Amino acid sequence: QVQLVESGGGLVQAGGSLRLSCTDSGRTFSTYAMGWFRQAQGNEREFVATISWSGGNTLYADSVKGRSTISRNNAKNTVYLQMDSLKVEDTAVYYCAADPTFGSSWFQYRSVYYWGKGTLVTVSS
Repeated sequence: QVQLVESGGGLVQAGGSLRLSCTDSGRTFSTYAMGWFRQAQGNEREFVATISWSGGNTLYADSVKGRSTISRNNAKNTVYLQMDSLKVEDTAVYYCAADPTFGSSWFQYRSVYYWGKGTLVTVSS
């Protein structure tokens, strides 16, 4: 069973940094690709980043590429999203996700199976 809990959201000024964490309480963390999505108010959920089972491969949305880094620690059942140079438009609820597959299927949120409840990131100007 996969149970994802996000943490690390909050209020930050534009240009600042945040690190989001997501921990899985299950025993199969290393068998899932992990990732992050976000949903701004009134918008559809959108892909942010994903990382493969061992952490050797990553994919990023163009909107965050170069400003964000996804990583994972399988010994701690945790995936991270380091976000730097934050912009007001990064404001959203950020969701952790898990799926057995890794790749372009992650670009469509409906393809991803497991979800956390989300953590709010607010970037002020």
